[in-house]
Amino acid sequence: MKTSTWLGFFSIAALAALAGLTQQPDTARATPAPAAETAPGLPATAEPVPDSPYTDAGFHESEANLSPSARAGREIWFKATAGNARFHTYTFQQRITALIDWFGVLRSDARDTRFRTWGLINDPGCCKPGSAGCPAKSDEETYGFDWCPGDEALLKFVGKPGYRDPACDFKDASAAANDPEGHQKGREDSCNLAFGTSTGALGFRKFPNPRFDAAAWKQINGRLGTWEGYNRTLSNDPARSDFKVRKLADASVEPPFLIGTACGSCHIAFNPAKPPLDPEHPKWENLSGLIGNQYIRVSEVLISGMPHDDLLWQVFAHARPGTSDTSAIPNDQVNNAGTINALINIVQRPVFPGEKVNRWRKVASCPAATAESVCWCEPGKPGKCWEKSIQSETVHHILKGGGDSIGAVGAIQRVYFNIGSCAEQCWVNHLTDLRQLDPQARNFGQTPFDLGQCRRDCPNFRAIEDRLPNILDFFLTAPEGQARDLVEARANQRGAPYAQADLVRDLERDFGPGAVSRGQQVFVANCARCHASGKPPFEAVDFRALDAKSGLRADWLGNDVPIPVSEVGTYRCRSLHSNHVRGHIWEQFADEDYHARKTVSGILEPHDGGRGYYRNVSLLNLWAHAPFLHNNAIGPELCGWGGDKANPYELYRSSYVDTSQPGNPPLAKDKQPACWTYDPSVDGRFKLYVASMQDLLNPAQRIPKATKVDQDIVLDIGPRIFDGQEEKRLVGFTVRVPAGATAGNVGNFRHKDFIVDLVRAKLKPKELEARLATVLPAAEAQKLAAEMQDIGRAIVSDPNRLVEVVKEARTRAPALWQVYSSCSAEIENDGHRFGEDLSDADKNALTAFLATL
Repeated sequence: MKTSTWLGFFSIAALAALAGLTQQPDTARATPAPAAETAPGLPATAEPVPDSPYTDAGFHESEANLSPSARAGREIWFKATAGNARFHTYTFQQRITALIDWFGVLRSDARDTRFRTWGLINDPGCCKPGSAGCPAKSDEETYGFDWCPGDEALLKFVGKPGYRDPACDFKDASAAANDPEGHQKGREDSCNLAFGTSTGALGFRKFPNPRFDAAAWKQINGRLGTWEGYNRTLSNDPARSDFKVRKLADASVEPPFLIGTACGSCHIAFNPAKPPLDPEHPKWENLSGLIGNQYIRVSEVLISGMPHDDLLWQVFAHARPGTSDTSAIPNDQVNNAGTINALINIVQRPVFPGEKVNRWRKVASCPAATAESVCWCEPGKPGKCWEKSIQSETVHHILKGGGDSIGAVGAIQRVYFNIGSCAEQCWVNHLTDLRQLDPQARNFGQTPFDLGQCRRDCPNFRAIEDRLPNILDFFLTAPEGQARDLVEARANQRGAPYAQADLVRDLERDFGPGAVSRGQQVFVANCARCHASGKPPFEAVDFRALDAKSGLRADWLGNDVPIPVSEVGTYRCRSLHSNHVRGHIWEQFADEDYHARKTVSGILEPHDGGRGYYRNVSLLNLWAHAPFLHNNAIGPELCGWGGDKANPYELYRSSYVDTSQPGNPPLAKDKQPACWTYDPSVDGRFKLYVASMQDLLNPAQRIPKATKVDQDIVLDIGPRIFDGQEEKRLVGFTVRVPAGATAGNVGNFRHKDFIVDLVRAKLKPKELEARLATVLPAAEAQKLAAEMQDIGRAIVSDPNRLVEVVKEARTRAPALWQVYSSCSAEIENDGHRFGEDLSDADKNALTAFLATL
């Protein structure tokens, strides 16, 4: 047989699991039965109600005392989608093959439980149609969504062209005086910031779809105010293949809105020092745009249109609340969930001077005959040019491993690409296509995103880039980005004076006399080398001292220095994230120093090119940011509805496992600790902090966690025919991934390398053995090469046993997982054992002291 023939067979068999990527069924949450009545005609457009409380005034009141630049940056951060609504409506579904059920997430009749289910923050300026003072009297007027400020204009253009985006009226701040004149005068049209209006959940923005057909919509859904026909499966019969296909996948149906996301969708959160009385109904004074939403289930939102037994749901929908797998779309096949960063006291964050940074910089002109890949001037805008070169700079290290290292504005820019901006123009064709199994074909692997090409071809890129200094000014100067201490929170809670001395008194009542002062001594001796931003000695340091210039805490409580994951010992998968290494999609966002990092020893999986490190993070306001570590795995597990799996709105999946048994199966239900229901109150945060500190400092008492596939993933491969009564499969087989498999390991399996090597094992066994010898000792390489031949024969003999065959082979040849897994770590709350040898009194003292910072 030819190579292509065997590649085709093994592609179908060994990667049957990926067939699940094209199946689109059952909703992520239950919805009521659709109403039978049909609404005649188009809805009347709701107009603003005089003296209505539902306006944008509260948003703008929070701009008080900001500089014009920070004010502009804040509005962009909260509202700008940079054109990604098209990505989230069309490209994501077609290219990533995952479905988003936006109505299931954002439907107005579930506004009062939106936070509990999805962890989303309700927009105080929006309202449920028909509620008191709401300009919209019926969900027919809003197509089932909340009414929000600006909808009096937007709703008139559903199904019509001509909508003028509010971003067109954006009030720009003055350009930086030291910018070349062409850059000052030539900023990109602000319309391309693309604001739209709020969906009712902060950071999620809607745009009218000019291609919407009201008559077709009513035929599918029964009326205009629901999407329940659109998000249903095509069949209720589990025996039919249409049972696994939803109307959401029907490209002929255009929804009334395109939904985009702003950076604020993940970063807007409750102010720890002034939380809302009711999390479902916050006021603007309860919100901060930079702290990071510790409750959002963004992974579940982005695959909300998939059934729970689908491969995508099982592999990607297990990130804990407040974490996001930032390489789920630019996929590197590494289980990569990490906390949404708390952007606080950034002006005090450590920087790293003298790093070699290869990036584009503003210039007034380009030398004659210079290639566009080195210098480019924007047509029609004299003096607005960019030149790429390597220079020595002082930069931040951003992301968990410090990968974003070409400067803070570059890191901010990349966030917009990661959430879908400029996808079709710039980066979607650089992604790995998980179904492309021919190594000679495009999208078999990643290729580097080209910043210069994207600047040239995407006006949304330029609209954001020209205003990045405004966003950075918001980060550096806004009160929303300042630390919120426990002493302030308790003063606000009591509505009475409460000083530092009162806090110390209360902490020492709880943790022992002298606990705070003793805790500082313990911190200096055991923690400060990583979690202080100054240089030793630390004995005389006042960690609460304020910086004379900024007025903020001088010490950022972290040195931001990358530390080998083998030293800290925590779940290593995130540190093996590969998108920033050379040849991969975000290569241009990492500086030369990152690419030249020393390779960490003691890691089995691929970890070259700058990988294998975690930054030493800040401990500022630790009292408000539990659970701990990069994946929120140390501390109690959080949930919205109490963990009741019978509740269709509960998305919690227990991750507690029994490591005394082979395969680390789920812990018996009667031995699993209960999850903690979301509680952003001051007392709720502090209680969670104390419990998480106990977990952190007592690693021997932690119950191991490893998120498991909690339903069988059943994939039927092969064509079917329908005779009018039942479906029959002509040829094919069934692959079953059983419940209990470790979800991260399923996603980390590098199936492409595996399939290519199965073909080599069949046709060129010596070539395979030579390749394996580059990553394994000779004897192990020979053994694994022989094992791969056996695997190929077994799959050909019985494709239905694919999963069992690979599992059995891994038992016989453990090196299989080393070679074909991006990360084989399982226990998510392992490591960071620093402090476990302290006495109980010192652990209490450290807990007390850190609560004051």
